Amino acid sequence: MKLRMERFLDYVLRHLIESPEEMAIFKDVAGNKTVFRLRLKQTDIGRVVGKGGTTILAIRNLLDAAAAKHGGRATVEIIEDEHRQAPPQPSAPQPGD
Repeated sequence: MKLRMERFLDYVLRHLIESPEEMAIFKDVAGNKTVFRLRLKQTDIGRVVGKGGTTILAIRNLLDAAAAKHGGRATVEIIEDEHRQAPPQPSAPQPGD
């Protein structure tokens, strides 16, 4: 069942995003819970999340419903790139500037 969920997720995402070749899906299984972690190009994250989070919520609901039929749980998380630098913060004016 987990392989089918991963294939389903891969299929949906590849048709949703602009850069499917840069997508990676990682799967963590702990007991009856499966967490699919997505690494996406920054420009594709908005497409997967959707307006107000509706797209990612729908994907999560479908995966969890499929898992529940077999006594399990499933969810999807988006991995933020830890190596991406945060934009520089403006410095506060110093006394005497």
